[in-house]
Order: sequence, then structure tokens, then C-alpha cells
Amino acid sequence: MNLDLTGKTALVCGSTQGLGLASAIELSLLGAHVVLMARDETRLQAALRQLAYHHNQQHQYLVADFSNNQSVELAIQNFISKGNTIHILVNNTGGPAGGKAIDAPISAFSDAFHAHLTNNHILTQAVVPGMKTAGYGRIINIISTSVKQPIAGLGVSNTIRAAVANWSKTLATELGPFGITVNNVLPGFTATVRADYVIKKKAADSGKSEADVMNELVAEIPAGRIGQPQEFGAAVAFLCTPAAAYINGINLPVDGGRTGCL
Repeated sequence: MNLDLTGKTALVCGSTQGLGLASAIELSLLGAHVVLMARDETRLQAALRQLAYHHNQQHQYLVADFSNNQSVELAIQNFISKGNTIHILVNNTGGPAGGKAIDAPISAFSDAFHAHLTNNHILTQAVVPGMKTAGYGRIINIISTSVKQPIAGLGVSNTIRAAVANWSKTLATELGPFGITVNNVLPGFTATVRADYVIKKKAADSGKSEADVMNELVAEIPAGRIGQPQEFGAAVAFLCTPAAAYINGINLPVDGGRTGCL
């Protein structure tokens, strides 16, 4: 099985913590040059030190604020203009605040749309020409199991994640002939800062203790435990390898079997 990413360059967004950082680490372990992208330069520098350096890799980072589309566009265009090619793009942005869809202001939907889909599209348009020239491209979108089964209390997220999933499936059809695959990886309940936020919010909304909320969530997972970020990162990294060349346009849950549909 060819899992070698030596010589490939991967741009990983939202990569200073959680699922983004875990994905970046796994890609570096397979030999890729990794470019981290996030808004906090100090945390980017710290994340850079956690990557593997076994294959003469040259890791680096780009500073961009995903609440500002122009910031993202300037960062990627500056990088590409220097003759750099991105072979792997991992789109990842922090999820919108929780709450019912009916209670959300219009601005919550528009802000989330621009933070997620618009930024994904900006980055994809910037890197696809290089992927076409190289004859190799992997675009991974880290979204949510809500694209298969909406999650109660995450109204805005459910809506925007579904838009990203359908955008992704459309691109998979358009870019497949060029050796570029586009796939979505859907995290379940994983030990991240986002999971901590969900637990605290559920506890506050229900009046239950955080421990009780945690136990209730784990009880819904056939694996009987929450996932670890590196398990999710391994799934992302595999889809980026030559071995996964014929996997295109899918939604892959990494959730311990929790999602109640195929």
C-alpha cells in the first residue's frame, strides 16, 4: 500500500489545535511538507514544533483570519505567487455557535457561510491549477456528521455544513478527471476544545452536570468511548495518499459508529 507523501505539500487550515493539528501531524508522519494556516502566529509556531521531521521536510505556516475572506485570499495568493504548489488541501474552520436554527439571526448564517464555504472556495480555486499541473490533488473538508443526520442544538452548523458537503460533491465530479479527489471527513464526538464547548453548553441548557452529559454522549457511541484526535487525523491522512486515489466524493464518518444512518 502506497502511503508515501514524500515530496507532496499539504496546506492544513485551523491547524493549531484539535482535528486540524492532528491531521497535520499525521500528514507530516507520512512525509509531506506541511503548511499550517491559522490566525494566531504564536500558536502556529508552537504547532510547527509538533510536526514530524523525518524526510527532510520543510514545514512552515501562513497567518490568516478565517473571519476575514480577504485575509485568507491574500495569504494563499502570496504563497502561490512565489512558485509554490499545494498538492493537498485540508479545509477546516471552527464551528458556528450552538443554538436552534429558528432562533439564529440572519447574520449567523451569512457569517458561517463566509467562514466555511467561501474560504474553502477561495483556497480551492488558488491551489487547483497547481494540482492539475502536478496531476495529483487531494482536497479534504473537515465538516460534521450533521451532513448525514442533523444534530440537535446546532442549527446554523447543520445548515452550513450541508452546503459545504454538496459543494464538495460537485467539485469531486468536476475535478476527478484531473487526478484530484475531493472528500469530506466527518468527526464524531472527539476529545477536542469543540467537544468541551458542546458538553458545557448541553450542561448549561439542561441543568445537568458536565459528567452526566459526557456519560449520556458516550452511551450513544457503539465504540463505548470518545475518539482521539490522532484517530481522526489518520483517516484524513489516508485519504490524501496515493493509495486512496479511487476514493472520491464521499462523506466519511469517524465517529465510533454513532451516526444512525448509512
